[in-house]
Amino acid sequence: MGQNTKTVTESSFDEVIASDTPTLVDFWAEWCGPCKAMEGPLEELAADYDGKLTIAKLNIDENPSLQAAYSVMSIPTLIVFQGGEEKRRLVGARSKAQLASELKDFTN
Repeated sequence: MGQNTKTVTESSFDEVIASDTPTLVDFWAEWCGPCKAMEGPLEELAADYDGKLTIAKLNIDENPSLQAAYSVMSIPTLIVFQGGEEKRRLVGARSKAQLASELKDFTN
């Protein structure tokens, strides 16, 4: 992964999303073209929002139980968690500007 995003797995997931700092989890897979298109914008946003928003990446092929637990039917699916609770869900690829707009409630 990039230097600004965090990789999560089934073993670290609960700890990462329990944070009071909002955490955006990108449910993705290596074979997913739109997921790959999101890598750059997510990496840039992780740097822009350092300390305000954590951006984590979860490979669904390596962590299938979490894909099922959160009913992720298509990827990329981005879920914002805060204090362990799902606060917002975004499905599909977006530009950096679109993501920034949709995340403004969590980054101010």
